[in-house]
Amino acid sequence: MLERGKFITLEGGEGAGKSTQITLLKEALESQGLTVLVTREPGGTPGGEDIRNLLVKGDTLKWEPLTEALLNYSARHEHLEKVILPALEQGTWVLCDRFSDSTMAYQGYGHSMNREVIRRLHRLVVGDFYPNLTLILDMPVAEGLKRAASRGEGEDRYERMGQDFHDRLRDGFLDIAKKDPGRCVIVDATGDVGTVAMVINVEVADRMRVDI
Repeated sequence: MLERGKFITLEGGEGAGKSTQITLLKEALESQGLTVLVTREPGGTPGGEDIRNLLVKGDTLKWEPLTEALLNYSARHEHLEKVILPALEQGTWVLCDRFSDSTMAYQGYGHSMNREVIRRLHRLVVGDFYPNLTLILDMPVAEGLKRAASRGEGEDRYERMGQDFHDRLRDGFLDIAKKDPGRCVIVDATGDVGTVAMVINVEVADRMRVDI
């Protein structure tokens, strides 16, 4: 019987380096003969990417927090059904740049939305499905925003939200990790790319029982 793949998510505030680290982790896992899929949220499917464009571009006051949460979970439903769950069933390891923790952190903490509403949305759309491991890349807000601004990709709607929002966002991710230490690991993302990658590899190797 085919062994089910593992689901690993990378989380964190703006500019934390998730995209770079997820690529390096993919390479490390593939070097051990594993089949690995890298995907992202919001996104991961054609419809999900359309929703992403709605969320990450435009005026900062474009959406109400509940609208953002609903859009995220709409994209997530498509992503789960069409990409993530089928890949895991085929034995593929799935690495996802953001997942449900981002909705809780951005909307629940950053926008101060009722968190129980988000939990109910999660139960409705995702049920009791959670990542096997979540790596939360953490760094001071000012440094992260500076890094994010240097990318110049145009996906800057959240980056343009106020300092208070980003402070709440960071506190949210740290609180999520504190409440679920069996799944979440906080990674200091202030070091150089190689150092951060080494820390991530050690955590993945230890928790997922794989040599990388």
